[in-house]
Amino acid sequence: MGGPAPSLSYRHVAAPLQAYREAVVLHDQGRLREAEERYEVVLKTDDRHFGALYRLGLVRLQQGRFKEAGDLLRRALKTDRRSADAHLHLAVALSGAGRHEEAIRHYQKALAIRPGFPEAHNNLGYALQALGRIEAAIAHYEKALAIQPRYAEASNNLGTALAALGRHEEALPHYRTAVAIKPDYAEAHKSLANALGALEHYEEAAAHYEKVVALRPDDAEARTALGNTLHRLDRPEEAIGQYEKALSVAPAFSEALNNLGNTLHMLGRSEEAIAHFQRALSSDPSDLRANGNLGGALTALGRLDEARGFLEKAVALAPRKAGCYWNLASCKRFTADDRHFDGMKELAADAASLSPIEQADLHFALGKAFADLGDRERSFDHVLAANALKRRQIKYDEAKALDRFERIQHVFTAGLVRDKAGLGDPSCVPIFIVGMPRSGTTLIEQILASHPKVFGAGELREMGILAARFRGKEGPLYPDFVPEMSGNDLCRLGQSYVEAVRRKAPAAERITDKMPGNFSLVGLIHLALPNARIIHARRDPRDTAFSCFSLLFSNGQDFTYDLAELGRYCRGYAQLMRHWRAVLPRGAMLEVQYEDLVADLEPQARRIVAYCGLDWHDACLAFHETERSVRTASATQVRRPIYQSSIGRWRPHAARLEPLLRELEE
Repeated sequence: MGGPAPSLSYRHVAAPLQAYREAVVLHDQGRLREAEERYEVVLKTDDRHFGALYRLGLVRLQQGRFKEAGDLLRRALKTDRRSADAHLHLAVALSGAGRHEEAIRHYQKALAIRPGFPEAHNNLGYALQALGRIEAAIAHYEKALAIQPRYAEASNNLGTALAALGRHEEALPHYRTAVAIKPDYAEAHKSLANALGALEHYEEAAAHYEKVVALRPDDAEARTALGNTLHRLDRPEEAIGQYEKALSVAPAFSEALNNLGNTLHMLGRSEEAIAHFQRALSSDPSDLRANGNLGGALTALGRLDEARGFLEKAVALAPRKAGCYWNLASCKRFTADDRHFDGMKELAADAASLSPIEQADLHFALGKAFADLGDRERSFDHVLAANALKRRQIKYDEAKALDRFERIQHVFTAGLVRDKAGLGDPSCVPIFIVGMPRSGTTLIEQILASHPKVFGAGELREMGILAARFRGKEGPLYPDFVPEMSGNDLCRLGQSYVEAVRRKAPAAERITDKMPGNFSLVGLIHLALPNARIIHARRDPRDTAFSCFSLLFSNGQDFTYDLAELGRYCRGYAQLMRHWRAVLPRGAMLEVQYEDLVADLEPQARRIVAYCGLDWHDACLAFHETERSVRTASATQVRRPIYQSSIGRWRPHAARLEPLLRELEE
């Protein structure tokens, strides 16, 4: 009495009306199998019963059985062609089957019958958007919201349409409205997080992805997106955790496998990364990203023959994707009859069909190829074109960058360095190798990493991250907070850094960090870690700058894509390094000239090793035989014995480098 109807066969039920009423109650309770059994009993008695046809069609929609749903709803419309709801749900079934044009006609019929039908406007917008008719979709989402302002799904859909047009700022308030109306609306939280990520508001994006995975723990896509965001926030260990959770739900999810591999590779765990790329390829050998990523990881480990195989496979899979050629160019020398060289030239003939990003990739690859062939003029033509394209794609605030250098010099006076001397953590584990990119930092690290007591950790972001965390969200930027740092603050900063790098190699006596850009943190490094070794790699600025200009960097280094800007940056860097020489105590920093190192390796290598407080080891001279991951543009060079061919590379291009040379001369 009064409880839900029991589950039983209706072979003996003589009252279809009672069966229909019970079916509706069960349907509304979500008990679909019991409901459909009763709807079918009704239809055996009356196969034109509109309610049973319509609602059984809804059950089939809920089950994802779109064709059966469509058949039932068409039968319902033969009984009542004026049912706006039946037209609406038939359109939903058609959209679910990918038949959006037919769906649009039925949404329009629903609106002709009931013009103020917000669900029909919203769903019509969705079908139009699926067909790429974004502006028309936006108009219908707006009509739905004009009729029903607190319509969370329409607000979310309007946001996604604006985002599809790249109008992420405009999309944000619509997503925010959707989650305000329905706080547990996971899809709107995901949409909001996507838009925030596109606008580089990563902290807030992460918070909304976290809401999505709290609401839908098995959403592998959201967990992977959260991992990507944490990676961008320099929280790689947390990112790894999210990728692993995504893979526990979807073990073959390519994006999670590739991004997990890339994060591990970034952390120097290239062998682990390779295993994940291989997992992706075991599921899909034609996975373009996995082939490229595996080739890159193998290149970093010096396994160049293996790397080429996967990078060539990537080119074969996507012969019109110029980035694949650039990746391949990083681990091979081109010859005149090279089929990949021919492929690049063919693609260049149709360069106008490529995106600006792809055009830049192609020109960088061709610049490398023509350089391999000794055709310097054509190489430089492509390098110039590549850099011009790349410069238009990035946001580089030159005034801010150069002002920062001046501000550092203003803050780090000799008096400040003297007053805070010796207050930091006393560890002598860290070795910092700093300088301009392409100045020899990788070579110096490879020499040291060949020593059995040294672990080469590569380019670490820990010091920059820790400095930013010390500042907090509202505090002054570096370097302005440094004068207020107490001895305890400096010691805590140094300890935090040592703990972070110790996890990478617990048994090593020394750990190298060759992040070149740490040159701007030299004073802070010295105060936080007074016993750390700091090695400054120096090289002829003309060769350094030309080498930078010839390369497409994976991230950062936004100052390298315009010759005059590059020259001014080099000048600012050189002035800052002169300042460090003036204010740091004698012996706080060792300077190594690249040209001296390659001209007479052993005495320079012995000098470097001795400065680091280590006994000499002959393995340091055979650095090219050391097996370790090198994740920089120098990955292939350090696999070769010492060579001098990079000295004076700028000279043949002196006339065309005039904007750079003029700035350097100043």
